[in-house]
Amino acid sequence: MSRLVLLSDCQSFYASVEKAAHPEYAEYPVIVAGDPERRAGIVLAACPMAKSWGITTAETVGTAVAKCPDVVVLKPRMQTYINCSLLITEIYEKFSDLVEPFSCDEQFIDITDSTGIFGTAVEIAKQIQERVLVSTGVFARVGISETKILAKMATDIYAKKSDEGIFVLPRSEIADLLWHQPVNKMYGVASRMTAHFARMGIYTIGDIAKLSLPEFKKKMKVRLGKNSDIQAEVYWRTAHGLDDSPVSPGTFDQSQQAIGHGMTLPRDYTKREEIDVVLLELAEEVCRRCRSKGFAGRVIHTGAMGADYDMPTGFHRQATLPDPTNMTREVYEGVRRIFYKHWNGHPVRKLSVTLSDLTPDNVYQLTFFGNREKTRKLEHATDEIKNRFGTTSILRASSYQASGQAIERSHKIGGHYK
Repeated sequence: MSRLVLLSDCQSFYASVEKAAHPEYAEYPVIVAGDPERRAGIVLAACPMAKSWGITTAETVGTAVAKCPDVVVLKPRMQTYINCSLLITEIYEKFSDLVEPFSCDEQFIDITDSTGIFGTAVEIAKQIQERVLVSTGVFARVGISETKILAKMATDIYAKKSDEGIFVLPRSEIADLLWHQPVNKMYGVASRMTAHFARMGIYTIGDIAKLSLPEFKKKMKVRLGKNSDIQAEVYWRTAHGLDDSPVSPGTFDQSQQAIGHGMTLPRDYTKREEIDVVLLELAEEVCRRCRSKGFAGRVIHTGAMGADYDMPTGFHRQATLPDPTNMTREVYEGVRRIFYKHWNGHPVRKLSVTLSDLTPDNVYQLTFFGNREKTRKLEHATDEIKNRFGTTSILRASSYQASGQAIERSHKIGGHYK
């Protein structure tokens, strides 16, 4: 029996959640973006009404307002969107125990064994749409096929463009439904790869599919070099709808290889004493997350970037410690050694700290100097305080300086306000 896989995508997710929460804006174009008071930042989501004015995601708020002066600009509320996404996952899990998040607003659902209970794939898709809409006010578009990759393209190419928001893409019909599509419609092909394909004389998905794999690999090798074989096979299999990967609920629960944290600063930092404050905050957050997951790390990474992302400056370096650790002071001291060894004194706008080569922290090395056991207990105690009363319930004095970012970051998730 062939598989039945759905890819459910929530339309204009952040904007739809906000319109459901603000019925007074039902007949207005709405975007979720940056700082509405200052008309700053970029557009994270735009409702269909706003998109009809030509507003697109990732453009500046000023550009969006110029296109549509009546647009309603709302500040993002990331915790609300996360809660809504989790609620939608629970709805999907009513139909199948095989639900795999692909992003905050997209999830795969394997309904191969569900049709005997809930009806055909299209009937299940309609039930999902109805329950999500009633529960959250969000309209879900659903692509249906036999593989994850085809379900994704069914959603992106067809379901998002249809009024009913549902489309079935059988693998037996991809020659008629998929191969005439421009190559940039194929999953995984962005603008740069589209340009490479154009120089190879490849303009449609079918142009790839109609080549034998050895022929396609040869073309890729001429254009992109001898290490392009794997990339060529991925594109070729995608064009043929070949995808053996299962829908795996535990995809994001696998053992972590590294734990890190980065921060974009509100201005250029040029002084050591300013940078030290942020490095300490980053080290503390990384170590707190390691302790919460029961890990210690032996390799420390740190990186820095300047403000000009078109002409990037900065560095990323790492060093190995004698023993695994998740203690803030030890990681901070290691980070400082790496940072000041490689920093050239140029202004810094972004900093990051990561611990890798993770091992369980239930076994650790004691030392003759200092009292690691006492420090370990103290840090676990401060973690408990923060978990119970919030991350700013106990802070280092340095975080209250003008250069400190811990208080501001406590109001955000992923760089956006909760």
